[in-house]
Amino acid sequence: MTKRPFIAQWIMAICLIAIADLPAHAQGTTIGPSGLKVPRFVSLKSDRVNVRGGPSTDHKVKWVFRRAGLPVEIVHEFENWRQIRDSEGEEGWVYHSLLSGRRTALISPWQTAGTLVNLLRSPSEDASVAAKAQAGVQVDITECERGWCEVAVKSYSGWLKSNLLWGVYPNEEIN
Repeated sequence: MTKRPFIAQWIMAICLIAIADLPAHAQGTTIGPSGLKVPRFVSLKSDRVNVRGGPSTDHKVKWVFRRAGLPVEIVHEFENWRQIRDSEGEEGWVYHSLLSGRRTALISPWQTAGTLVNLLRSPSEDASVAAKAQAGVQVDITECERGWCEVAVKSYSGWLKSNLLWGVYPNEEIN
């Protein structure tokens, strides 16, 4: 008796498990009940947003966000509820009306606090520095093209490589 069918099934099972563990954006996008792509980045609409353990008010509040404009990633939709992921990888459920389509990002939140990042005058490695911002600073996204994003914070603006931002997918175009 040959073991080939068993080995093939075993390999297929491992591949399916590996795919299930990939981040949602690596698996591709789908269209959620809202008619919009999932996953996608949005921001918090209010200075107080309850994040629950499940998609209803019957579920306990896991934590409360207290910063309007903070970027979050919608990873799943259920009726009017959105399962979100924050920049630290924590997940929970938020009612849809507490989220905004306004695009924001965090500058390199994985870097040490106080690390300075150059905002450039144009989308080029050779561009001069327009301003400096600390890692973790929340910025508004003006546009993204060819791996670069124009961002603004207070009265400052400049360009950053998109891989320095949490709140934008690699090579995502935003107009």
